[in-house]
Amino acid sequence: MAVNTPTSRDDFADLEAGLDALDSPVGPNDRKAAARRMLNSVWPPILAIIVLIAFWWAAYALKLKPEYVLPSPASAWDSFVAGLESGATQKAVFNSLQRAFVGFAISVVIGTIIGLALTKFAFFRRGFGPLITGLQILPSVAWVPAAIIWFGLSNEAMLFVVIMGATPSIANGIKSGVDQIPPLYPRVGTMLGARGLNQIRYVILPASLPGYLSGLRQGWAFAWRSLMAAELIVFSPALGLGLGQVLDQNRTLGDMPGVMATIISILFVGILVELCFFAPLERRVLRQRGLLGDKL
Repeated sequence: MAVNTPTSRDDFADLEAGLDALDSPVGPNDRKAAARRMLNSVWPPILAIIVLIAFWWAAYALKLKPEYVLPSPASAWDSFVAGLESGATQKAVFNSLQRAFVGFAISVVIGTIIGLALTKFAFFRRGFGPLITGLQILPSVAWVPAAIIWFGLSNEAMLFVVIMGATPSIANGIKSGVDQIPPLYPRVGTMLGARGLNQIRYVILPASLPGYLSGLRQGWAFAWRSLMAAELIVFSPALGLGLGQVLDQNRTLGDMPGVMATIISILFVGILVELCFFAPLERRVLRQRGLLGDKL
């Protein structure tokens, strides 16, 4: 007959040693593996850019469109370099990013409050939930005429368009994140004395962070797109040129290399913010929750 023997201290020590090994510092081999993973995540986008430029060159070489309609990549690059040398590109990027960041920050505050209200009050959710989803679907450029009438040709008009474009995504993001929280978490928080704002700060927001971060990420994308739509229409010398206004100015002058260079600048700035801020933050949050592993 089998006899159950108590677990010895050595067994516990072996178990603890195994768990500690999982949290051990990264060794040289692990660093090489991380470098390989980073390289594997970098070269596919670079290859995609090279392929796109190759198609662009092919379309230009085959004369599918006249040169004044479809310029060569070299002429677009020359226009881009000229903008950098004159400082016009840097100034336009600064103006656009300043407007985008201010509008996005306001959207984060408003969207977070609305999103939490949607999760806390059933009546508010039934009444305003579909409306907020509809506002998220509504193209942000539709707000530009109303913004011009209400605020004139001003920075406030562009900020209003940015806020209306980004806020619904942020609100729906935090709502989705809170909906995915296990009901046990708020109950435990309540038992430990976390109520009201303390529960939101220490339980709800940390637990809903992955969904909330996805909403912020999408909100930034909508904010950037909304700003470009507003800058294409809202133009005044007193405002200072943004990237959207430079794009429309080049279109008016028939400067297609300048148009293509500005489009590339808009794309580059949007990707840079994504890669330098949102992507690392998302990887960190997911890794802390054991949802990422070694995939990135």
